[in-house]
Amino acid sequence: MSTILVVGASGTVGSSLVSLLIAAGHTVRRGTSRAPEAADQVHIDLAQRQGLEQALSGVDGAFLLSPPGHANQHELLNPFIDAAGKHHVRKIVLMTAMGADADESSPFRKAERHLESSGLAYNIIRPNWFMQNFETFWLQPILEQGKILLPAGTAKGSFIDARDIASVAAALLTSAKHDNQAFDLTGSGALDHDQVASIISRESGRAVEYVDIPPDALRTPLVQAGLSPDYVNSLLVILGFFKLGYAERVTDAVKQITGSDARLFAAYARERRAVWAPAAS
Repeated sequence: MSTILVVGASGTVGSSLVSLLIAAGHTVRRGTSRAPEAADQVHIDLAQRQGLEQALSGVDGAFLLSPPGHANQHELLNPFIDAAGKHHVRKIVLMTAMGADADESSPFRKAERHLESSGLAYNIIRPNWFMQNFETFWLQPILEQGKILLPAGTAKGSFIDARDIASVAAALLTSAKHDNQAFDLTGSGALDHDQVASIISRESGRAVEYVDIPPDALRTPLVQAGLSPDYVNSLLVILGFFKLGYAERVTDAVKQITGSDARLFAAYARERRAVWAPAAS
């Protein structure tokens, strides 16, 4: 069995990935930007380039992503890739985002290219928008106003469950079958936000509607929440691409790699209905 480092181990994808790898018998080293609190945790701060040597020592494979809130992803990810090469890490699975390869000058694409030229075995996974965003980033207006407030127009997105991303990452980290390939990861179908609101309403019992808002109406609360202006700008650019229809494409990569169909949004919403359910009176 392998020793695998998971960067962002407490995150939406990372936490599921850790569980899958442990269940399969692998030793997992959980990367955390905070002070370690358990024997299997190791401090790693990509923004400050701290903890790389200790985290990568004796590691067979690594799952790598950029911490949220940073728009200069390549500046954070490339030193990790270089350090992994020095420690003879067998393979890296890098998670970026669907559409990252559309612009060679984008920070994510620069990181992808750096990994491709590193000499390491690798996979790049580019997931579409997470289903879980509706219970995290977009949750507050749903609970307070019964509204999904996004500048996404009427375009559809092939939202993906983060657990499917984790399943793909686990399969790629523990097999050489798909080495040195990149995959766009999506759910099994595409929905617009009116359809998403309808499904959440049906499953949770809370009346939810979608409201298409101007980008600046989202900018202010995100900056007030502590996100950097550069990161907010990059997020709004991606949402602009969503509005233009670039997030609608559906791929079969999840099934190709894991053997199972990607989850449907309706199944996810049914399972997570309590997140949006009205409080008991």
